[in-house]
Amino acid sequence: MPAPPPGPGVTPPFAAPPTEGRTIRMWLGLGAAGLAVLLCCGGGAVAVVGLGVAGGQAINEQARVVAGDYFEAIADKEYGKAYDVLCDAAQRRESPREFEERVAEEPEIDSYRIGEVSTTVDLVVPVGVTYASGNSDDLRVRLAQDGRTGQLEVCGIS
Repeated sequence: MPAPPPGPGVTPPFAAPPTEGRTIRMWLGLGAAGLAVLLCCGGGAVAVVGLGVAGGQAINEQARVVAGDYFEAIADKEYGKAYDVLCDAAQRRESPREFEERVAEEPEIDSYRIGEVSTTVDLVVPVGVTYASGNSDDLRVRLAQDGRTGQLEVCGIS
């Protein structure tokens, strides 16, 4: 038979549980957790900023392409292509034939220079136009997004 366990008054092998390093491990763990939270939140913020910048650049590029397509078609006297780039509201204001007649009477475009897009209330692209007569003009092309396709379209020129 084994001996009964020792009773009260027996001295344990340790006077108290060891505490060495316990607070250091706790603070290291809390620091690692804080760093992980910071990286996740910081990475998310960087991603949101990156998406905003990339989205702005994409809109700028698409706006410049649409304005370029319009003026290229007008310069080449391809009025049907230019009409196709117009937004629905602009197309409702005049038929393709009316558009062609109106644009054909305007001064012939020799060259054009597309500026940077302004995104205040409306999307506006400044375009410097030089006519075949040698005169030049600074135009503002107002763009709108097509609700069906999501593409930008020319909605007015002033």
